[in-house]
Amino acid sequence: MNADTSSGVERFDAVVIGAGVSGLYQLYRLRELGLEVRVYERGGGVGGTWYWNRYPGARFDSESYSYAYSFSDELLEEWEWSEHFAAQPETLRYLEFVADKFELRRDIRFDMTMTGAHWQEAAREWEIFFADGSRVYARFLITAIGGFATPTLPAIEGRDSYAGEAYHTAQWPHRPVDFAGKRVAVIGTGATGVQVIQEVAKTAATLSVFQRQPNWCAPLLNRPITPEEQRRIKAGYKQIFALCNETFAGFMHQSDRRNAVEVSAEEREALFEKLYGEPGFGIWMANFRDVMIDARANALLSDFIARKIRSRVNDPAIAEKLIPTNHGFGTRRVPLETNYYEVYNQPNVRLVDLRETPILRMAPSGIVTTAGAFDFDLIVFATGFDAVTGGYSRLDLRGAGGRRLVDKWAEGPRTFLGLLHEGFPNLVTLVGPHNAATFCNMPRCIEQNVEWVTRLLARLRAQGRTRIEPTPAAEDEWTAHVLDGAARMLLTKVDSWFNGVNRNVAGRDVRRFQLYANGLPTYRRRCEEVAAQDYAGTVIA
Repeated sequence: MNADTSSGVERFDAVVIGAGVSGLYQLYRLRELGLEVRVYERGGGVGGTWYWNRYPGARFDSESYSYAYSFSDELLEEWEWSEHFAAQPETLRYLEFVADKFELRRDIRFDMTMTGAHWQEAAREWEIFFADGSRVYARFLITAIGGFATPTLPAIEGRDSYAGEAYHTAQWPHRPVDFAGKRVAVIGTGATGVQVIQEVAKTAATLSVFQRQPNWCAPLLNRPITPEEQRRIKAGYKQIFALCNETFAGFMHQSDRRNAVEVSAEEREALFEKLYGEPGFGIWMANFRDVMIDARANALLSDFIARKIRSRVNDPAIAEKLIPTNHGFGTRRVPLETNYYEVYNQPNVRLVDLRETPILRMAPSGIVTTAGAFDFDLIVFATGFDAVTGGYSRLDLRGAGGRRLVDKWAEGPRTFLGLLHEGFPNLVTLVGPHNAATFCNMPRCIEQNVEWVTRLLARLRAQGRTRIEPTPAAEDEWTAHVLDGAARMLLTKVDSWFNGVNRNVAGRDVRRFQLYANGLPTYRRRCEEVAAQDYAGTVIA
């Protein structure tokens, strides 16, 4: 099939929604097949997450060189990361470099917001709609919208009445925002909140942190990459990517095969101390194998981190407010920080614990809590996203017979491999729910997703087939596999976006697991088994 514009209507072999890490790579691979592909991106440039999230402090918590694309040796040789954990401007430059190097922009249309898509059975194609009223048609619809495409604001009375500067971290202005000499508030202390708080505290006249629930944080320990390290990284890329592909979540951190509850107290403390003093997610991903499945082991690790927090915060009362009591370490997303806890030792920083003094409303001059009114010049909403499934709930996606995807997922997501969907032929969701990419060092899982999908489309094209859909039984089996694997994990016992819980979204107060917690190696093996069995579990026509 070629792009058909003779009737004024554009038709493509495949349409990809999103020009972030996954969308760019999917475009590159489908071009290699000789398919007519078009990417539609709601932003004004490439980058996805790294285009939108421009707030001060935004940076990797994966080692930069483990986050890079692995498909091109030439790209790996040409690009040099400046830090072990790169900041957002550098990451965006990297993705722009990739887009330019492989001439990807010519097949991308920017400032195009998809609103929905309807499956047309007779033509075996998707009719895709955009906010500007335009529409296109494609045999395959591939969503690459990412798990964090839909920012949420807190449901605070009078929120829109505030008259000062106000920004959500994921909708940051494309210009510098000056905090110097200003009275600033940050609402939220999740991963983005932790990053932005560290930066605002450096220059703001006053910073008030409105903490809804404390989170366990661990040191990032970032630093510049030396010339010698640069040489070692480039010489060792093959080994770096091989290691990532072997680990549970695609990071450069392999879990310790011992159990925390079985070693001596001295051995246990030694490993905790070692990992706490090393960069990145080692304290989460390279710890004893039982800390994420055994409540006793997790309590030992949580107690260790609590002691670290107390040692870093001067005021004991403030330290206790910063220590979570409703979940254990690693059972929610772990923010990595640089002197985050030391911020609360500064005279210009105030912690407002919303468990003690909730927000009543917002006013034109600031925020009113049960303890009184606070006036601000600038408010930052670090209140996160309607993660993983949220981007889909805002799309009018209708499959065979007009069935809506939001209705299908009303009791929680159901998928096949986190990629294909019964009742929605030719719909592919990269980084979708119940996909390893939802709990992973993203590019490592994204490359696996894209390459599997590309081989599938190549097979269909070679055999002249134009329709694929998983069977109900295959989807039931995969969903059961996802939920059974997650049931052993402590993270399923906690309210968080891992489980689809979001207090900023009406009706999102019931746990419905959204991720894939059986690990990247298991996910890859299952995907390869399906492909080796001629895509068992699907109906191809």
